Amino acid sequence: MLETLFDALSYEFIQNALIAGLLVSFASGIIGSLIVVNRMVFLAGGIAHTSYGGIGLAIYFGLPIFFGASLFACAAALLMAFVTLHQRDKIDIFIGLIWSIGMAIGIILIDLSPGYNVDLMSYLFGSILAVSDEDINYMATLLVVISLIITLFYKQILAVSYDSEYANLRGINVPFFYTLILVLSALTIVVAIKVVGLILVIALLTIPIYIAEKFSKSLGTMMIFSGLISSFFTLFGLFISYVYDITSGASIIVVSAIGLIFFLILERLKWLKA
Repeated sequence: MLETLFDALSYEFIQNALIAGLLVSFASGIIGSLIVVNRMVFLAGGIAHTSYGGIGLAIYFGLPIFFGASLFACAAALLMAFVTLHQRDKIDIFIGLIWSIGMAIGIILIDLSPGYNVDLMSYLFGSILAVSDEDINYMATLLVVISLIITLFYKQILAVSYDSEYANLRGINVPFFYTLILVLSALTIVVAIKVVGLILVIALLTIPIYIAEKFSKSLGTMMIFSGLISSFFTLFGLFISYVYDITSGASIIVVSAIGLIFFLILERLKWLKA
């Protein structure tokens, strides 16, 4: 088993996959914590599927995939923030609309792209083994930006996430920080799609956070624990996918799900003993 692991590490694409997995795991841990505490899981799912329109846009116009997907995802995040803040009662309908329209636009643009034979599976279920140096640079830059923003505005984001009315009374610009969280979520979702695909991305943004929340006494601690747990699931999932030659994104999520089930069993046994 160890020999297989060392053999795998000798390949450059495996090294890139490991680096990308770690970068995305920590970004997902930070942003996933905000998504969970702000109860944005459904919004994040809408952004993930809408970003497929950006993938189609990038392919059609010959743009970098991350650029097109990020553009589309951020536009969706801004629209969702506006609707949530001004017409909350219509948010479910709105998410359903942009979810389906975004995917439809992406599919049509890909179909219209001359001479392009796209592998839809790579976007639906991830393609971390095809990560390039440019992708890693983008992921690293995003993680640095997210870390800086969270560090600089931690108190404001904390207040908005747990008690928006109190934050508003303290003079914090709640709409701005709420929108900022959604935009950062959109950018993180785009890079996470490269790892596990848009269908499975919500699991990556929620499973490690659920486990980390049980060990955390603060939002900051939850972010750190989430990143570490997500990293473990991602690296172990990559190893399993390499050994058994299965899709890496699905392998990572299955490992995460098994980890969650194991944690729930231990938690249940601890509760029964108590």
